Amino acid sequence: MAKVLVTGADGFIGSHLVELLLAQGHEVTALSVYNSFNYWGWLEDVAASDALRIVSGDVRDPHFCRVITKGQDLVFHLAALIAIPYSYVAPASYVDTNVTGTLNMCQAALENGVGRFIHTSTSEVYGTACYVPIDEKHPLQPQSPYSASKIGADAMAMSYHNAFDLPLTVARPFNTYGPRQSARAVIPTIISQIASGQEQIKLGDITTTRDFNYVTDTCRGFLALAECDAAAGETVNIGSNFEISVGDTLNLIRELMNSDVEFIEDRQRSRPEKSEVFRLWCDNAKIAELTGFKPEVDIRAGLQKTIDWFVEPANLAKYKPGLYNV
Repeated sequence: MAKVLVTGADGFIGSHLVELLLAQGHEVTALSVYNSFNYWGWLEDVAASDALRIVSGDVRDPHFCRVITKGQDLVFHLAALIAIPYSYVAPASYVDTNVTGTLNMCQAALENGVGRFIHTSTSEVYGTACYVPIDEKHPLQPQSPYSASKIGADAMAMSYHNAFDLPLTVARPFNTYGPRQSARAVIPTIISQIASGQEQIKLGDITTTRDFNYVTDTCRGFLALAECDAAAGETVNIGSNFEISVGDTLNLIRELMNSDVEFIEDRQRSRPEKSEVFRLWCDNAKIAELTGFKPEVDIRAGLQKTIDWFVEPANLAKYKPGLYNV
């Protein structure tokens, strides 16, 4: 059993990671971003456990980061602003949270002797594929303020390994999906609109392709990297090595939900032309070589699990299918 800190634990991936860590018997401190409502995000849906301690705070505060990293064996740093459309209008917020927040966490982990640090990147740093599948040597292309902030955060994190020997890995997941995902993402957008009875599905560009990875596989990838000493100092993709277009994803969801809805383009959901990432396809050979990791949930099974969760009335009620969520 290890003492594990998860930042961004109140989010989609973070809450699933907390559940997996608890299931494996670890003692988990879960960070939820501070708010005056004492609301813990998706941690509200995680079963209470004597091994789970939820704290509220903000990685933008270096003093707070020093407090929460004390006595921790392992840190999974997921806390970040991730909404790409919002990064167009509030870019400084992304630098504060993603770059400075990562600096604060790395410095705190170093000062407190944390044994292992997993920093979360994103496939968005690659931009539109120059070649496929995309391996870790692919050029980085800042096509949005969000992706630029994550490129900066990744560099800051890796500098702490190179300069100070912090035992750190940059984990770079591709497009994770599953229960609890924000409606900003395309799969929840499609499912929630169909489940709410809408006859027309509003989407942006459906020709783009993605490497969708079911959330439990992403979390298993995080754990595999944390347990691999050889992954320290490495940047490692986590993905399925399977490419599918948004249009084909829409059609598969329609089939699984027995729906005949039609698609209409909603221009406000499209990114600026030079900012759109048209193709992402993960080369996951490196994580397989380092850890033996392989995804377990294929796209059809993962979509069915996601649909089953979203169609539950209590879950669907937490979404606003008719509202574009920036």
